[in-house]
Amino acid sequence: MQIKYFSWIKEHIGKSEEEINLPHNVSTIEELMFYLENLNDKYKRAFEKKDLIKIAINKSYSSIDDKINNTDEIAFFPPVTGG
Repeated sequence: MQIKYFSWIKEHIGKSEEEINLPHNVSTIEELMFYLENLNDKYKRAFEKKDLIKIAINKSYSSIDDKINNTDEIAFFPPVTGG
């Protein structure tokens, strides 16, 4: 699975993307976020404000309870504003 991080999420984690293999017990975005935030303090800080984080699965906006698999591209980013 390809995971991409943007803005302050990327700054907290220290990288803009990574490739992972999903653990057998992770099948939704919510479970993925829980898994990631338990890796270390960097991820924990990045996912502190889960309610603000937007999600895309394969470049389509998604919700926290959407199903995922190892072939997906997941993106985590803060709310986008225009100007």
